[in-house]
Amino acid sequence: MSKLYIVPTPIGNLKDMTFRAVEVLKDVDLILAEDTRTSGKLLKHYEINTQMQSHHMHNEHKMVDNLVEKLKSGITIALISDAGTPAISDPGFLITRACVEHNIEVDCLPGATAFVPALVNSGLPNDKFIFEGFLPVKKGRQTRLLFLAEETRTIIFYESPHKLIKTLTHFCEYFGEDRPVSVSRELTKLYEETVRGTAKDVLEHYTNKPPKGEIVIVVGGKK
Repeated sequence: MSKLYIVPTPIGNLKDMTFRAVEVLKDVDLILAEDTRTSGKLLKHYEINTQMQSHHMHNEHKMVDNLVEKLKSGITIALISDAGTPAISDPGFLITRACVEHNIEVDCLPGATAFVPALVNSGLPNDKFIFEGFLPVKKGRQTRLLFLAEETRTIIFYESPHKLIKTLTHFCEYFGEDRPVSVSRELTKLYEETVRGTAKDVLEHYTNKPPKGEIVIVVGGKK
């Protein structure tokens, strides 16, 4: 029976792979991977020999129709990203939407997503929150920051290490230097850390200690 499986993969620690995820990846006919070299290491570790095909932000638009036809023919496909849950700031939405439109079953497995442990670790309110992903690099950035400055719920962002100082500087400017901020990096990995404080405090910390690795920023809402 045709089905698309959305399969989360570890965000760092390979032990965070679920038994079910391994089972699904072994059983499907095809695995769509964001980067086959990165995913190849994961599949080798778990002795998964399923055929793999590249599926990333630069080719996903072109592939959707072909993948839908493959699914209609009766095969099963699993979609994975380099780390975490596909479609969360990664490819996955387009093929999922197409499957829903064509009445093809979609099954998303529970699993690793970087923003959840970062949110819980932050110590900031997590009963209500919004996920922003990556801020616009240039166009629309100021408009978005001005809008979010009035947000009362906890706000979650993804950021790259070389843009963290710029983003924290903008938080001081638009949200205020005293706004509570928590930065988690290298989650589940050997050098995992979470730095908490005011926007000004966290900016000073990373100005003196340039960050490395994948980063999640959690910002307290406006009081």
